[in-house]
Amino acid sequence: MPITGSVGRGGANVPADVAQVQELLNLRVGEMGVQPLPTNGVIDNATMAAIGRYQSLVLGGRSDGRVDPNGRTWTALADTQPTSLLRDRLRAQAALPRLSGAAWFNANEARFPNSDRVADLAPAFATQASSFIAALQRAGATVRVSATLRNRNRAWIMHYAWQVAHGAVQPGAVPANPEVDILWDHGDPTVSRRAAQAMVNLFHIAFKPSLTSNHIQGTAIDMTIGWDGPIDILDAAGQTHRIDQPRSGNTNADLHAVGATYGLLKLASDPPHWSANGR
Repeated sequence: MPITGSVGRGGANVPADVAQVQELLNLRVGEMGVQPLPTNGVIDNATMAAIGRYQSLVLGGRSDGRVDPNGRTWTALADTQPTSLLRDRLRAQAALPRLSGAAWFNANEARFPNSDRVADLAPAFATQASSFIAALQRAGATVRVSATLRNRNRAWIMHYAWQVAHGAVQPGAVPANPEVDILWDHGDPTVSRRAAQAMVNLFHIAFKPSLTSNHIQGTAIDMTIGWDGPIDILDAAGQTHRIDQPRSGNTNADLHAVGATYGLLKLASDPPHWSANGR
C-alpha cells in the first residue's frame, strides 16, 4: 500500500506510513550495518538514519533521511521482489566497507603513502635540494629528511576529512575522486561528521589540509638540520659562510640565507619546512 505522506526528516510522519517504511527498511538493515527498527510507527533518529543509510549505500545518492510518496526512495523500498531485495542487499554489502571512518583508514591508508625521497621532488627543486643538502653534509651538518612529495590522493582524503568533520562540506557534497573509493555520507549527518573526525584524529591533522600545497607539487621538503660546532658552508655561488648559533636549521637565520641561494626558502612558522616560494 502506498504511503499517504512523507516519512522521515521534516516529513508528515503519519504513524501508519512510518510503520510501513520501518517494515520495508527491516528487510535490508542487516546488510546496511544498522539494527532492526521497531515497527511502532514512531519516527525517531534511528529510523531517519536508516532511511539515509539506505539512500547512501543502496541508492548511491545524497541522503536526506526522508521518503516521499512516489519518490525514488519509496519506489525502491516498495519493491520487495526477491531479486530486488537481493540487489539491494548486495549493493549495501559492497558499499559498507567504503564508509569513511577508522575502519576505512586502517584498511586503506597505506595505499596512499607520502615520500621522504629527494628524488621524488619536482626535477628542478630536487636538484636544488640535493645541492643544498650536499653542501650541509660537506660542512659537517647532519640532515634528516622527513617529508618530500605528498601523495595527492592522501592530501585529498585529509582535506575532505577535515571539511566534513568541521561541517564545512556536507558529506554527500564531497566531489567524487575516481582514485579514492570512499563514501563520506553515512546517511546521518552526526554519524558522518563523527567518522570524518576519527580520520582527522588518525591522520594527526592539526590544521586544515590544503589541496594545493608545495608538498603536493613536489616543491617543498621537510628536514631537520643540526651541527655540533661552528661550520663553514658554501652557498650556491661558492662563497663560504660561518654558521654557528643557534645550531638548528629551524631557527638559524644565517643558514636560511644560505639555503635561499640554492632556491630553498625557509617557512619560519613551520620548523622543518623549506620550499621553492617560502610557503
